[in-house]
Amino acid sequence: MFCEQLELASKELVEKAGPSRGMIVVIGCSTSEVTGNCIGSNSRPDVAERLWETLHRVFSQAGIYIAVQCCEHLNRAIVTERAALPNAEIVNVIPQPKAGGSLASAAYRSLSEPIVVEHIKADAGLDIGNTLIGMHLKEVAVPLRLSVNKIGEASLVAARTRPKFIGGCRAVYDEKLL
Repeated sequence: MFCEQLELASKELVEKAGPSRGMIVVIGCSTSEVTGNCIGSNSRPDVAERLWETLHRVFSQAGIYIAVQCCEHLNRAIVTERAALPNAEIVNVIPQPKAGGSLASAAYRSLSEPIVVEHIKADAGLDIGNTLIGMHLKEVAVPLRLSVNKIGEASLVAARTRPKFIGGCRAVYDEKLL
């Protein structure tokens, strides 16, 4: 059930956020919350594997990179494919289910050339289970209402970003960037 919810939410994010090929979507996920437990209390690698397969399939088809946020034990570092951030300053850590989180661990094992970085500025995101992904979004995050608001038992919040407005009352803005 939760994979179907995630697939729908991911496809809707692609449609509503309008990310294009090469953009980055940050995913924060508590498998504990997905399975109806308190965040950080019941890490589920089996659930993470299924969620990762769904995310990877949907976003890969759209040409979008996935960046998975680790838990607070790794200071919410990010796991992604080296090609997403070819010049990034990497950190040396391999996420584990109880130190980084199950989804970050699944992503690290699955990616062809995984890297971990401390910071990223993603174009859109899915926060599954109140994992606080905002620190990894570009500065002007815009909440998105999706038809799905839960993945399993976890609450779901989606966001896209847009460029900052500058210039005040005389400024003219590009409607395509709103």
